[in-house]
Amino acid sequence: MRIGTFQLTNPVILAPMAGVTDQPFRRLCHELGAGLTVSEMLSSNPLVWDTKKSRDRMDYSDDFGIRAVQIAGSEPELMAAAAQYQVELGAQIVDINMGCPAKKVNKKLAGSALLQHPDLVAEIISAVVAAVDVPVTLKIRTGWDPEHRNGVAIAQLAERLGIQSLAVHGRTRACMYKGNAEYDTIKAIKAAVRIPVIANGDITSPQKAKQVLEYTGADAIMIGRGAQGNPWLFREVAHYLATGEQLPPPTTDEVRQTVIRHVCELHDYYGDYSGVRIARKHVGWYLHQHLPTSDFRRVFVGIESANEQIQALTEFFATVN
Repeated sequence: MRIGTFQLTNPVILAPMAGVTDQPFRRLCHELGAGLTVSEMLSSNPLVWDTKKSRDRMDYSDDFGIRAVQIAGSEPELMAAAAQYQVELGAQIVDINMGCPAKKVNKKLAGSALLQHPDLVAEIISAVVAAVDVPVTLKIRTGWDPEHRNGVAIAQLAERLGIQSLAVHGRTRACMYKGNAEYDTIKAIKAAVRIPVIANGDITSPQKAKQVLEYTGADAIMIGRGAQGNPWLFREVAHYLATGEQLPPPTTDEVRQTVIRHVCELHDYYGDYSGVRIARKHVGWYLHQHLPTSDFRRVFVGIESANEQIQALTEFFATVN
């Protein structure tokens, strides 16, 4: 799997997720086998670039692997300027978001709302591709709603305008995250273009990853929500695709070490106040994935200090066999 001049170590990619794929989580997924990680979605509005949230998202000073950054917006000129700015900060790949289904994004005609307006899609892609010398990629859904699945047409348009690879979530915007992802449209897109196509949606196991790749003919798979609380999924999928063998799940001791390390890095990265609050959702995901019967999650969300979070996690895992 190549994106422009960049060769991925394997075809298993961490999806960009706002509020999730920050630097600590990207580093963890990279170490656990992701062939590429993509940053949280960054607004093309320069008025918000100097906020703490944006500064955190645009911090590539200690990054690793290939630095892929996603931008979102609806104005071609601002998107081009945002792409240039991210490249100046160190981005090596710029990804355009046309897949986010969130209402607050769509009401600004960004994210998946753009799929209703192919002319504007063309203007944005043309502006961004012309603005930077790094590969530009695109993430879309299959369409706005099931009656208007125009993913193939958007993919062909993107290829003509210089997009280097295309990630497709197998749902329309109207579907949000409900029901099951469908892969027929991704298969049709792959057959219609020559650029690499990345299949995304409901990939939660090595077997499902192989099934989706074989069915769609896609060049890579992208994992989003399946990695929340389970970053080991990347090594499991990569190993299974390469060898056909299934790795054992992480041991309880490895889960303990990873959770505590991740929480410590969140505290260091965001500071005690924000780090404590961001850690709560990640610990909740880890417990849901690996210790679903535990009541510790209810205890953890009430802890207000960084030191107490680490102490509570240490004491909790000491009781787990």
